[in-house]
Amino acid sequence: MAYSSLEKCLLDLERNGHLKRVTEEVDPFLELATIHHRVYEAGGPALLFENVKGSRYRTASNIFGTLDRSKFIFRDTLSHVQQLIRVKQNPIQALKNPLKNLSAGLHAIHALPLRNPIQKPVLFKEINIADVPLIHHWPKDGGAFVTLPQVYSEDIDQPGISQSNLGMYRIQLNGNDYILNKEIGLHYQLHRGIGVHQTKSNKQNKPLKVSVFVGGPPAHTVSAVMPLPEGMSEINFAGILAGRRFRYTYADGFCVSTDADFVITGEVYPAENKPEGPFGDHLGYYSLQHPFPLMRVHKVYAKQNAIWPFTVVGRPPQEDTSFGQLIHEITGEAIQNEIPGLKEVHAVDASGVHPLLLAIGSERYTPYLPTKQPAEILTIANHVLGTGQLSLAKFLFITADDTNQLSTHHIKEYLTYVFERIDLKRDIHFHTNTTIDTLDYSGSGLNAGSKVVFAAYGDKMRDLASEVPEQIKSIHGLVDAKIIFNGVVAIQMKPYITHQEAQKEMEQINHQLMHAVDQLKGIVMMVICDDATFVSKNLNNFLWTTFTRSNPSHDIYGIGFFVENKHWVCAGPMVIDARMKPHHAPAVELDPAVLKKTDRLFSSGGSLQGIL
Repeated sequence: MAYSSLEKCLLDLERNGHLKRVTEEVDPFLELATIHHRVYEAGGPALLFENVKGSRYRTASNIFGTLDRSKFIFRDTLSHVQQLIRVKQNPIQALKNPLKNLSAGLHAIHALPLRNPIQKPVLFKEINIADVPLIHHWPKDGGAFVTLPQVYSEDIDQPGISQSNLGMYRIQLNGNDYILNKEIGLHYQLHRGIGVHQTKSNKQNKPLKVSVFVGGPPAHTVSAVMPLPEGMSEINFAGILAGRRFRYTYADGFCVSTDADFVITGEVYPAENKPEGPFGDHLGYYSLQHPFPLMRVHKVYAKQNAIWPFTVVGRPPQEDTSFGQLIHEITGEAIQNEIPGLKEVHAVDASGVHPLLLAIGSERYTPYLPTKQPAEILTIANHVLGTGQLSLAKFLFITADDTNQLSTHHIKEYLTYVFERIDLKRDIHFHTNTTIDTLDYSGSGLNAGSKVVFAAYGDKMRDLASEVPEQIKSIHGLVDAKIIFNGVVAIQMKPYITHQEAQKEMEQINHQLMHAVDQLKGIVMMVICDDATFVSKNLNNFLWTTFTRSNPSHDIYGIGFFVENKHWVCAGPMVIDARMKPHHAPAVELDPAVLKKTDRLFSSGGSLQGIL
């Protein structure tokens, strides 16, 4: 179904049992987000809030809360998009099956944006920032944020919609030093197309014109998060996924989506920044306050009966997890086709996506040699770390499976396979003083940190231990030790103080265990943590704690480690210090009082009765 508006999508979801209306008055300060969080966690429906305190506009959330619901929304266009991507990847094969690809080709006409002949957005009325629902998501957030924005910018050297960028970069609407109704904050990270546009505008000492679209057909929202190659237009993709051409016009030199519910236009001037944040983000921690571009508001537009969509991010999984799943459904093997030899890659959602990548490659370099060892997968690893947002990965595990039975999506089985084969003296490769995800505070500064590649291939080297060895139980300063899964141990010690103190602690552990390497052959990884019971409780706790709270170059140690020809060598188990550090951002937590306040909606007579 080609939705022309967000409301038509929501009505369709309601007719098919995918949406609940909330009629009670709900406070945009923490309460909206808390309700969303509870419903998402319960696997509940999309929500339409009809009575938002302090605003005349309705809000909607959890629209993409499950993959099944996302696929339902795009049920009439998804197959066409998938086929077009396959055609792009393999045009020769497409020529062999012209009839099969004909409908997809005809569907591609929707890629062409359609300029509305109306010279000004008469469908809208002008409002102020203060009129929209100012949703404050987490207790320590710096203000209200737009969490499903479509941020539009153009190339100053090649103006027009054909060279535009549409991205989802969070927008801070109030708080901090922003002048309400006149200034908002624009936060974007590494590998974002808007950065290219701002760089070009800065060189000419001219402001970058920016439009923020909120709402409209759901395909427009999804297109803003699609990891499309540079030069491929999100606007074209939005039209194909919507089954309806992207409609737009210009007002005062700003592009306006005539299908959006709200549009904020403004300018970003060179070297004009203000503190933005904090914001409870998708790694499960707050991204802290930092200077980011200031957007001077020009005008704010709203349609009649407009609906303000939002989502809540936090420790995964959250609604944005479904975005990732949908992107995988759409793109299929696009990345594998881009990187020769790569069979599979998985950005692990439970670890916050960018901190941990699992990959499976090929080993075809030396079939004439009897010894199996990493070769081609090392080349593939370098290619992965040089490709788009994959380059933000902090931990990359890569292996090859000659039987083609291994899957990166079976995480425990995958890691077990790697740990049974990894040669700790050969297969650990560090990349120091490099870039990491902006939202990751485990590094040495904003965007700054390190990476490590674990490239393991060959015959099984060891049986993994299913119990904590006695030698580990006797570690000086040990509070608790538990097996997470075979070969991996959680070791609880006193809280982290300083890096220098941590080095002394790790040296002491090394000194105590280096003579027991033979007795520790079944242990590959020791995770130093604040709570061994929490880390070992389930796989997701292990993934989240270990890979979001450690910086490879600073926090990976080893039993019997040394450096040989500038290569780091580990004789016994590797040790990862995944304790919380003073420079880390705090984890997000719901406000207990607000949580209790929302109980009224889920109790007898409430709009959401029976959902939990």
